Order: sequence, then C-alpha cells, then structure tokens
Amino acid sequence: MQYGDYSSDALMTITNRPDLVFVRGEGSWLHDHNGKAYLDFIQGWAVNCLGHCPPQIRDALVAQAGTLLNPSPAFYNGPMIELAGILTANSVFDRVFFANTGAEANEGAIKLARKWGQVHKGGAYEIITFDHSFHGRTLATMSASGKPGWDTLFAPQVPGFPKADLNDIASVKALINERTVAVMLEPVQGEGGVIPADPAFLQALRALTRERGLLLIVDEVQSGIGRTGTLFAHTQAGIEPDIMTLGKGIGGGVPLAALLAREDVCCFVPGDQGGTYNGNPLMTAVGVAVLRTLLADGFLAGVRARGEYLSSRLLELSARHSLGGERGSGLLRALILDSDRGPALVKAALEQNPVGLLLNAPRPNLLRFMPALNVSEGEIDQMIGMLDALLGQ
Repeated sequence: MQYGDYSSDALMTITNRPDLVFVRGEGSWLHDHNGKAYLDFIQGWAVNCLGHCPPQIRDALVAQAGTLLNPSPAFYNGPMIELAGILTANSVFDRVFFANTGAEANEGAIKLARKWGQVHKGGAYEIITFDHSFHGRTLATMSASGKPGWDTLFAPQVPGFPKADLNDIASVKALINERTVAVMLEPVQGEGGVIPADPAFLQALRALTRERGLLLIVDEVQSGIGRTGTLFAHTQAGIEPDIMTLGKGIGGGVPLAALLAREDVCCFVPGDQGGTYNGNPLMTAVGVAVLRTLLADGFLAGVRARGEYLSSRLLELSARHSLGGERGSGLLRALILDSDRGPALVKAALEQNPVGLLLNAPRPNLLRFMPALNVSEGEIDQMIGMLDALLGQ
C-alpha cells in the first residue's frame, strides 16, 4: 500500500490489512484516503467509547499537553490522583495502578495475585482461568487465555493457568488444590464470541472463592467502562471481586488501562511493579474526561436503552433471515449466523459502496457489534439496513 512518499511495506506484518488508509473520524464514522465513508461498529475493538475524536477527549488532550506530559511515574501528578479517586469512589476497590494496555493491566493482576499467594498462602500461584477466554498478548496473558492454538504458538507457556468451563461451577471446584491462589474471568467473553457469565455462576464463584480463601479477579478490559450498560459488568450480578482490570474504553482511544484492588490484597512493595509511562498525566487526563462523561446523569441509562434497541433490531434481522438469534449485554452484542460466513460478511461490508460498514467476526459463525456508547438509534437502523442487504445476497 502506497501512501504519499511511503510504502506500508515498512510495517511489520501482524495482521492482514485492506488497502486503505483511514485519515479522519468523527463519532460513528471513519473516512479513508479516497474519501469513502464507513459506519464503524467496531470502534477500535470497543476502545472508542465516545466515538471518533469526541470533543471531551480532544479538549482534555489539548489542555493537558500545554501544561505537563510526563513527569515520570516516580512522582505524583494531578490527573493521576483525580482519576484514581473517581475510580475508587465508584467501585468497591481501594487502590489503582495505571498501565498502558489491558494486557499490561492483566499481567499486573497476575503478578499481584502471585505475590499475595507468596505472602498469604504459602507460595500458591495457580490462577484458574476459562476455555475461550482472552486476557492479552504477553506470554503470561496468552498462557492465561483459553484461545484455541495459543498453547503452542510461543511455547513453552507460562505455567499455572488451569482452564475451567464458563458457567460450570463444578469445573472450577475440580481444579482447586493447594497451589490455587485465584480465579480470573471476563464477565462477558468478548473474543470468545460475546458469551456472558451467568449472574448465578458469578455469585457461586464469589461464594466458592471466599469459602476456599481465593482471590476473584474480573477482567473488564472489554466489558467495563459502561460497555454493558453499567460502569462495570460484574455489578449486574451483585458481586464484589478482589481485583479488577480495565482497558480499552477507559482511554476512549488513547493508551490507558488500570489495575484495581481491595486494600487487603495490595501487597506490592516498591520495585515490584512499574512502567515508564504508567499514570502519565496526558493519558489520565483523558481518563478523567471519559469517566466524567459516563457518570453524567442519564448517560449509562442511554447505553442500556440503546443496547436493548440494538438487541431488538438484531433479533428482527435474525428472524427475517432464519439465523440463530443474538446475545450479549448492553452495547457488546453478537449476531449468531447460520453458517461460517462471518469473515465473508465482514469483507463484503467493508467493500460495499458507496458507504462501507465495519464489523467483526471473532468466530466464523457470528458477528460482533461494539459501537460507540453514544451511537444513535438512527445509526443502528442504518447498520441493520446495510447488514440486511448483505445477508440477503
């Protein structure tokens, strides 16, 4: 792909990209170098929670860039303190460590749990995770993930992550032994196909982990920050985890993530955890803007309403084309197809004219929808109309 004086050949190949360059975005829309518009129902994989280039984030970046960028994580800065305060005030957690990516936050959660096991459980280190889960692309988070094929991709794996079956409490009980320190899961398995954990299962898991003296870690990198209609997805089950990770939406498009923990779990000592850019004011100022927008009166109620609307429109589409229904929570949803034509539909949606549509197929037999949290009903209707035409071809 040629762009100006330069070729995309200089980029390392990590994914198959189409021959287009996005140059501008606004709300639910992207525009490429040829001027074509695309309705975006991916939003950077649930990253752009307020859509492309929202004024709240633009203004926060401009204002903070004019005062302080990065004094080093060895010192306090104002936005870091403010964002940590907002997060703890609106959750059951007492302490926050800021990171750059969800994988880094999850890596930190793994380290914190293992350190807690050294201090409180005689060196216990195993963390039970789940088949089809996704926790990131570092060696430890890939090992924690239950994505098929990842156990050999960069072998040997980091040991200590036995896999249970989501929504099957007996499969968790069967894996607990003297080496177990924690259980870690996504309240909604996003990459696994938008599979929610049942509230009753989450409640049973919390009871089991308390009974056995284990930590409960929720990975809310994709499901958190309003994506499911509440600030955090686990609150819908009425549980209180020990550790939570956030990413994607917390930065609204900039690299920001967080590791949160209850006070009695926080056993890091100076030198255990760190990072060059962690908690820098440029990124945390954006996080403050995002959280203040989501916590404003009526915003999350609007997400729930639009999630229900998207669900109803997907069910109509499924009935019209004899598909397998839909599932999900809030504005993280999946349409279950009648065959493995998901990737072909994604490609056709991108290439249709005069307007393209950005969709995602984490599994061949379904499509995933992760629009901006402020997507309009009109934009949902437009997406449904475009997809309806593609399904009828």
